[in-house]
Amino acid sequence: MVTIKNIAEMFDKDVFTNKGYYLGKVKDLEFDLSRYRLRSVVVETSRDSELAKLIGGKRGVIIPYPVVQAVGDIVIIKHIVASKPEEGEISTEEVEKV
Repeated sequence: MVTIKNIAEMFDKDVFTNKGYYLGKVKDLEFDLSRYRLRSVVVETSRDSELAKLIGGKRGVIIPYPVVQAVGDIVIIKHIVASKPEEGEISTEEVEKV
């Protein structure tokens, strides 16, 4: 069960892919208030991260919450690739660049 305390603790957590690549930090969350669910996580990219290389000059991405695999001391998401994704990965087309 997700609580307000859990949500507040997500901000500024480091985000990594399930293959160990650092992406950046959680900067915002998007909710579907009609269903009382977390819709997506906004990640501000680190300049030297793999994600920054994939998205170019954008400052971050909106990652659909179903891509999130675990939240603890860090947030782990499925690996993001620029080409055709394999099992357990998502493509850059599946994330919204901001």
